[in-house]
Amino acid sequence: MTSQAEENISKRMQARYDEITALTDATCAAHLDDAYAQRCRELAAKFCRRRPSPLELGHAKTWAAAIIRTIGQINFLAGKRQTPHLPDADLCERMGVDKSSMQNKARQIHNMLNINHINFHGGRPGRMEDIPMTWLILVNSIIVDARTMPREVQEEAYRKGLIPYLPK
Repeated sequence: MTSQAEENISKRMQARYDEITALTDATCAAHLDDAYAQRCRELAAKFCRRRPSPLELGHAKTWAAAIIRTIGQINFLAGKRQTPHLPDADLCERMGVDKSSMQNKARQIHNMLNINHINFHGGRPGRMEDIPMTWLILVNSIIVDARTMPREVQEEAYRKGLIPYLPK
């Protein structure tokens, strides 16, 4: 199944996208899960659409590992109590890449796309409740957890893209 993100990749970048996502898909299937694989495909597609795309240069394995690490950092993949759990050293070993090269590429992704824990894009479905920073919003100069606010405040925060979905 082709996602909308994959449909918007230029013909010039399609082969590189396929090469990188084949690596992320295989690693996610072996050591993580389908949600990680989907988030990695979305991030690779987003990076393929940049002009010029940094993915054009460098080893595909290093970019694939950096993409997994980026999604993993947002979802606390290296946390020992997380399931799945995959520290950077293990990720590098399994993918056959140098740790510092992977970290440099991951830093490049973070910087270019402004990815962080507050920016919840890339979080795994069903895990948003576990990331408290996702729910913090500013109301009348006070930082509050949107989940504790009245429904109309939650709806406005969702409309503005400040929270990922309306809590129950």
